[in-house]
Amino acid sequence: MTEATQSRPEMPKPPPQNQNQTEAADPLRDLQERLGPQFEQATAQLQQVNERVKDFVKKNPGSTLLGAAVLGFLVGKWASRR
Repeated sequence: MTEATQSRPEMPKPPPQNQNQTEAADPLRDLQERLGPQFEQATAQLQQVNERVKDFVKKNPGSTLLGAAVLGFLVGKWASRR
């Protein structure tokens, strides 16, 4: 070793970032493991409902339009009272 490297004090080592990241990631990973399947199931159910609604609208366009008109009328009445 040279004289310059011997006289220079060692820099303190920073704390390992992986440990802090791991501590923060563990609860998130646990939450994802618990809720992931439920979220996927809810997504699949919503997709099924969406397909059924689209099929109904395609098969019954008149009923859908009438229902939308009635709903719009009722919302308009309700909003005008406020």
